[in-house]
Amino acid sequence: MSKKIAIIGMGKMGEAIAQGLMQSSLGSQYKITGTTKSDHSANEVRSRLKIECTTNNASAISNADLVFIAVKPHQVQEILKANPLNKNQLLVSICAAITTEQLSDWSGGKAAVIRTMPNTPCLIKSGVTAICKGPRCTNEQLSTVEKIFGELGKVTTLEESLFDGVTGLSGCGPAYVYLMIEALSEAGVKVGISRKQATLLAAQTMMGAAKMVLERNEHPAALKDEVTTPAGCTVDGLMALEEGRLRVTLIKAVLAATNRSKKMGK
Repeated sequence: MSKKIAIIGMGKMGEAIAQGLMQSSLGSQYKITGTTKSDHSANEVRSRLKIECTTNNASAISNADLVFIAVKPHQVQEILKANPLNKNQLLVSICAAITTEQLSDWSGGKAAVIRTMPNTPCLIKSGVTAICKGPRCTNEQLSTVEKIFGELGKVTTLEESLFDGVTGLSGCGPAYVYLMIEALSEAGVKVGISRKQATLLAAQTMMGAAKMVLERNEHPAALKDEVTTPAGCTVDGLMALEEGRLRVTLIKAVLAATNRSKKMGK
């Protein structure tokens, strides 16, 4: 018998979870329903994904085994307090800044809780999701959620105290990378390459370099040295980046986003 999943908030990430499951070998194990704020958006989800989608959070939550809360952080408390979960349910949050303690308290203190932080490349099954156990969560339940997000990319388990940092690094990180791709593309145009070709060269270079880090499991500095030949072009480019304080600026970006996440939680 398939388990029932309710995804509260069928935005991009909610849809990514639904699509990832339906297109995977796990699809037959779950029946997915979703909710949105308006009848119009619910109709669109039903048309795109061919799943049940309504504006009725109460019905979706009460009939589900697993409840994914995928709304804006400021909406979580109101929704959960209006629709408490029971001891046989599992609550999974993908919301930034909301702690497992808050999730447990707002949902009635009976359901098991798991907190996650995915990122937008989950939309193309190339994301990364951090996960941590909350109150009443068993190892079996954790494994279930790891498998679900494993259909959307990589998964790592971290202590909850690190989740604001996860938000600042991988949650917000795609935006930093897009900015770097845009800048590299602009540079390509500056030296005479067409916009389309420059963007291809920049994006594929970024993806290939990232794949090298993951697959070879070497420190990025070691891989950087492989590209940097004595008296070659790369060292001049690296010197320009150091003069522009790119390294420090990226660190500051992660710290700024992390601090913002901490303030949101308060």
